[in-house]
Amino acid sequence: MASEQYAEPTLPGTIPAGEGGVPPAPSGVSIEGRSPWYLAYRRLRRNKVALAFGALFLLIVIACLAAPIWANDFAHTGPNDERINGSIMIDGHRTPIVSTGTLGHLGTTLLGPGLHAQYLLGSDANGRDVMVRLLYGGRVSLYIAVMAALVTMILAVILGVLAGYRRGWVDSVISRTLDIIWAFPALLLGIALGTALAVSGSGLSISVPFTSINLLTLQSGSLWIPILIIGIVYVPYPARPIRGQVLALREKEFVEAAVAQGMGPLRIMFSQILPNLVSTLVVFFAISMANNMLFEAALSFLGAGVQPPQSSWGTMISDGYQVITTAPWLTIAPGLMITLTVMSLFVFGDGLRDALDPRAKLRLEEAGKVKDR
Repeated sequence: MASEQYAEPTLPGTIPAGEGGVPPAPSGVSIEGRSPWYLAYRRLRRNKVALAFGALFLLIVIACLAAPIWANDFAHTGPNDERINGSIMIDGHRTPIVSTGTLGHLGTTLLGPGLHAQYLLGSDANGRDVMVRLLYGGRVSLYIAVMAALVTMILAVILGVLAGYRRGWVDSVISRTLDIIWAFPALLLGIALGTALAVSGSGLSISVPFTSINLLTLQSGSLWIPILIIGIVYVPYPARPIRGQVLALREKEFVEAAVAQGMGPLRIMFSQILPNLVSTLVVFFAISMANNMLFEAALSFLGAGVQPPQSSWGTMISDGYQVITTAPWLTIAPGLMITLTVMSLFVFGDGLRDALDPRAKLRLEEAGKVKDR
């Protein structure tokens, strides 16, 4: 007679134990581990408002990058082409682009927006196409915002990681230097540096002391002068939080394990600590771009930023506010673009911060999918 196998009874409402006493997974269901970046992507995808503003920022960038297409194929003019004495046909009549009456500047009449497809946003006092200048000015403003953010983040990472990991006199020197920069109002410091380097015409020249070796030379009209000014002025703002995070990370077990394995300080800082700061750096970069655009607009409006003949949204506002009562579109168009760009960056950056928050509460679905509570 075959021996009967004894089966231990199970209590009602309990799951039968599998091999090793571990409850078996439901049939047809596989639970997969997800990386933190995938979870952040899932959280960001559900934030419709942040995605909408991110799409708006991409549309603005694409429109500015397409400035040569609009200038060559539609407007048939460049951003600096002046046509004070020019005219165009509107409804079969020859209409001057800029008409000046007997009262001089007060009697100047500009071509308004929407009157002609070639001058979609009208003309300025020099007969230049406002739409073309708006797109090319956006290229300059976005370029300065991105490059200044890169300068800020590179310097902030280097200084913040060094100060937080090395501590001691290195931390004291770096922290006091950042405090000195932070003590000055950012706009006043930027105006002072911009006036000294850009407006005066002296430019910027850096050479090795007591030698004839020149490390860097920038003309007064170079875009790299406002880039460096904005990038350096904003370094303390991300550098101090980065230093605080590094002070906490250096006490973690994985850093102690790296030290026990014989890794040097530089290798630990940039291979062990720096990867744990990526989410913070991504958020800071997006917010820094928005701040840089506002800063550049303020400097250019006051004449200490982008210098003629180059245009940016700040210089366009500076040119248009003098005739704001008679030609408000010269100020409204660049001001609206600055508002939309900065708002899209701030909202999208806030969504990134929420998506990359490692303390977000998660729950597992039956099929192993991860969703937010």
